[in-house]
Amino acid sequence: MTSTTTKRVFGAVAGTAAFALVLTGCAQGGGDSKDSGSSSGTLIVGTTDKVTFLDPAGSYDNGSFAVMNQVYPFLLNSVQGTADVTPDIAESADFTSPTEYTVVLKDGLTFANGNQLTSSDVKFSFDRQLAIADESGPSTLLGNLASVEAKDDTTVVFTLKNGDDQTFAQILSSPAAPIVDEDVFSADSVTPDQDIVDGKAFAGQYTIKSYDFNNLVSFEANPDYKGNLGEAKTKNISLKYYTDASNLKLDVQEGNIDVAHRSLSATDIADLENNDKVNVEVGPGGETRYIVFNFNTQPFGATTPEADPTKALAVRQAVADLVDRAEIAEQVYKGTYLPLYSYVPDGLTGATTVLKDMYGDGEGGPDADKAAAALSDAGVATPVVLNLQYNPDHYGESSGDEYALVKSQLEATGLFTVNLQSTEWVTYSKDRTADVYPAYQLGWFPDYSDADNYLTPFFSTENFLSNHYDNPAVNDMIVKQASETDADARIKLIGDIQAAVAADLSTVPLLQGSQVAVTGKDVSGTTLDGSFKFRYGSLVKG
Repeated sequence: MTSTTTKRVFGAVAGTAAFALVLTGCAQGGGDSKDSGSSSGTLIVGTTDKVTFLDPAGSYDNGSFAVMNQVYPFLLNSVQGTADVTPDIAESADFTSPTEYTVVLKDGLTFANGNQLTSSDVKFSFDRQLAIADESGPSTLLGNLASVEAKDDTTVVFTLKNGDDQTFAQILSSPAAPIVDEDVFSADSVTPDQDIVDGKAFAGQYTIKSYDFNNLVSFEANPDYKGNLGEAKTKNISLKYYTDASNLKLDVQEGNIDVAHRSLSATDIADLENNDKVNVEVGPGGETRYIVFNFNTQPFGATTPEADPTKALAVRQAVADLVDRAEIAEQVYKGTYLPLYSYVPDGLTGATTVLKDMYGDGEGGPDADKAAAALSDAGVATPVVLNLQYNPDHYGESSGDEYALVKSQLEATGLFTVNLQSTEWVTYSKDRTADVYPAYQLGWFPDYSDADNYLTPFFSTENFLSNHYDNPAVNDMIVKQASETDADARIKLIGDIQAAVAADLSTVPLLQGSQVAVTGKDVSGTTLDGSFKFRYGSLVKG
């Protein structure tokens, strides 16, 4: 996630990929799952991630979803240690026909404000996502949803446009699926954070006691939560926001906070691994980092005075030929990120290395001669001026070093002149969808563990990137893979999609990474598994 004719057109078979990621997590030594009892004290979590909105309809980024995961209920959710989903506030959830998915809620559900939580709230939650369709929100994930019907107070029927959607259960645990209170939230616009907090519109493991936007959030365990995550092990959690990762590192190593989760620099992580005052926990990583091209405003883009699709493609091809992913991974991230040579990360079913085969030296390295030929053959004069934007706070302080190295790699050949600029996340997240940046950094933290989540949100006709990429053949393949129940046929389709997108280069993937949390020695219960959800409710201090 970061964050429509098609939107998310349809899901796909998820089980094999999810299982693969859980195995990867075990191999990497995923989070501690020891049960150390409960704690009535306050545990402090630190992060450099930022909240965009508390309203699920208004944000599609990891910082916002990290808070939503603690306070909103889901129909289905994954418990600690697995990416598989099971009923959360639902009693049952099953396909009752190929295009009908029926959910029965548990009895006696309430929000923290005392309002009953019924099927009417469920219908409202999904209807408003589609009605608002905020360009920075996750409504793209609901592209296969035709309608929602509240049959009675506890029964909800989701009617799907295309049948056999094997990832719909995963979608119901995604950023598009928190259940909200229809008496607090607006049906047709994003609800302000303070209205949500004042309205006590929470029914997850925690409620929010106090809220200071991107400074401090105080959580309190919700005694009325009836979901599959169970009772929170620590009653009070404080979430402290940092603008400087070095201060986050200092506070966790000095014991001023108990947990540091997203995003310490690779150098800081390496240093903390040698510090006997803390534990460095590593889990499976579905995170990816990549460059996005705006097809309208990039060099020779559709709305530029010199618009020329052939030249625009050559510029993207030259960038793909010149980036040295291995150098970025080692020099900037000290091996905490790995080179990514396709759109579906290694470890997921259907992943390929198509970018290694098509660009650079064919072995994963750069090739300046090949880049020069791509530009020359298209009649592009050099050096090409490329305005490249990155974000210094949302993706960690190492982003500055990462994009300084990308600039160096592109300019070393004399083929590019790169104007590198940065913007803080609150502005960045709006500007990127308003055609402000010709080329820019994004990262992706998956909504669910399946190749579809790395394809549909990015490359469908109308996608969350809003970069004006539109390839009908790719769109059709995305629709087809989503309904393909034959595993081998679906894997081939996923490979074909990656090859087609690699030829277009809507984005240039750079890296994939792991999840990392640093905790005090007296903290247990970190959750770094294939669900990619960091649970405060499992944390215990002392």
